[in-house]
Order: sequence, then C-alpha cells, then structure tokens
Amino acid sequence: MPKLDAYESEVLDAFEKGRLKSVATKAMLEDLKAAARATAIKDRRVNIRLSSGDLSDIQVRALEEGIPYQTLIASVLHKYVTGRLSERSAGVSDRGKPPTTRK
Repeated sequence: MPKLDAYESEVLDAFEKGRLKSVATKAMLEDLKAAARATAIKDRRVNIRLSSGDLSDIQVRALEEGIPYQTLIASVLHKYVTGRLSERSAGVSDRGKPPTTRK
C-alpha cells in the first residue's frame, strides 16, 4: 500500500471509526446506479484474431489480476476509447523490466 499523506490518513481514520456520513441523496444514488448499469451492459459481440503469443500473455496477465481474460481485453479497450489508457516509455514494461521477446 502506498504511503498516505496527512489528509489521507485523517480520512482513513474517520472512515474506520464510522464518522463519515454519505451526502448522496436517493435521487443521486439512483442516477449513479442507472449510469453504472448502462456502462456495464455488454450488448455486442466482437471476434478478433490475435497472435498465439499475445493471447498467452493476455491470459497470464488476467490470471495475475484474477479476472477472466475476455474481461481484461474489454477493460483495456474501454480504457483506450475513454482516454484513460496511457502509453509507457518504449522498452520498459509496467514492472520496470525490459519486455520479453518471443521466438
């Protein structure tokens, strides 16, 4: 877990002691629930071809994350189209190691 700053520690302490109260109204909660349902609906099927190596790497990553590989693919695509997926510098993986090469 990353180190918390003073404000984050204060919020965590208040949460753990039950001192936080929700400011959400019933209407706001219903709106948020409706938005979440609409976002999560998967109503279209897509077939794509991937290299065996890429699919294996995706499946390994999904196992590490504890999610099905198709869910991982859908998540990555969703993050890309919503602009929340950023590129990393070339030659370095997210674990700080050079990427592996397949033969």
